[in-house]
Order: sequence, then structure tokens, then C-alpha cells
Amino acid sequence: MALTSDEVERYARHLVLREIGGPGQNRLKAARVLVVGAGGLGAPLIQYLAAAGIGTIGIADDDVVSLSNLQRQVIHETPDIGRPKVESAAEAVARLNPHVRIATHPVRLDGESAATLATRYDVVADGSDNFATRYAVSDACFHAQRPLVTAALGQFDGSLTTLRPHETGADGRPNPTYRCLFPNPPPAGAVPTCAEAGVLGALAGVMGSLMALEVIRAIVPFGESLVGRLLMVDARSMRFETLGYAWDPANPLSGDRVGAVAAP
Repeated sequence: MALTSDEVERYARHLVLREIGGPGQNRLKAARVLVVGAGGLGAPLIQYLAAAGIGTIGIADDDVVSLSNLQRQVIHETPDIGRPKVESAAEAVARLNPHVRIATHPVRLDGESAATLATRYDVVADGSDNFATRYAVSDACFHAQRPLVTAALGQFDGSLTTLRPHETGADGRPNPTYRCLFPNPPPAGAVPTCAEAGVLGALAGVMGSLMALEVIRAIVPFGESLVGRLLMVDARSMRFETLGYAWDPANPLSGDRVGAVAAP
């Protein structure tokens, strides 16, 4: 899949990177990435994936743009208020990079829909804001054997990891699943929503950009990914820390309790 002359100029700063170059940029062009959520995390994530030249970006979100979104969801603009987020985001991508194809999925993902969509893409990036969707998407990616980049936001903190549980680590053991890191969702109401607790807008931009970096790394490998590592960002003290985690033999997807969480 040869790059056009316009693409060569557009991606010139990638092409001179030894770790990416022409072959890597062609891999980005051929890639299909599903972004779950076009909100605080998804907005900068989609923008940077489009700018990087991802060939096809799927956007799954069933919400519409509201005025309170614009403090952090920078892919949407004031005239977009009331419009479906997938439509607003798709138009923003078209303005940014006409070489990128967009597939819109105006749905809230559950076990069945997540399983269907995951098989259509090479990499999935989850920026959803609720635990039901996170677990549905992570389980679907496990069964579909797709890499998953997943992140979450707090008021002044964020976290990010990459999951490739369908592969084996350097130690010969399976890579961890999402349920190895978070075995069960918290009780309903235990974690306040963004609307209840608030969130620092610029932090969403930081975490969404880091998600884009991990997605690109999943397509064109370079350096060390966040597989088996949870990146934690504290915006109050401007601290970045990583916590290692490993495959849990008791996890219900790939451990001794395999089958406890069935494929959708």
C-alpha cells in the first residue's frame, strides 16, 4: 500500500523516524482501530490517531454533545451541541486528515455488541466512562484475541495500560487480562461519575494522547509497551508512576477458572 505524495509530505516527521519509517507508516495506513467513547479520552485519542495516519478508525459512542462536554472533549465544538458524538467526531477527522476512513457505531457497547465489533478491528482503545463497558470490551478483546489499550480518569489522576492476554510473556506465562488487574468492578455507586466528582480537562488530553501512543506502538512496535504495567498519573503533584502486574491463575478468562466468564 504505497503512500501518495501528499501522504509522504504529511507524515514526513514519522518517515524520518528509524522506528517507523516508510514500512511503519504503511502499517499505520493499513490498520483498523476501534475507539470506544468519543468523550474526554476519546477526543484527543481520535485526533492523534487520525493525524498519525491510521487507515480506518471506528468510533463507538451512543451519546450526544452537550455544553458541559466542551471543557475537555476537544474534538467537538460549540455548534455541535445536540449532535451525536460519532457524527461530530467523524467530521472533525475529515477536516484533519482526508486520508482516514471513519466508521461510526452509535451504540453503547455491551457484551454482544463489543464482541461483534472487536473482531472487525486490529486494535481496540477503550476510553469509556463506566465499568460495565470496560469489562464488556476487555472480555470481548480477550476472546477476539485483539490488543486493548484502556485508560480511566479521576478528578486529578488517570491510569493507562495495554492488554495482550492472547499472547505469552517473556517468562513463558500468559500475559495478564484486565480481570487479573481488576478482578471485579466496584459496587454500584462506589466510584462517583465525572458529572458528580468533576475532572480536570487538560488531564483528559494527556491521557488520551498517551493512549494514542500505545495504540501506535501496538501497530508499529517500538520501545517497551505497557503490557503488564499500569501507568498512573497524578496531576496534583505531576508524578508518573508504573505498577507492575502479572497473570493471575485465578482469573476467569485464562486461569484456573477459565470459562467462568463465557464468550458473548
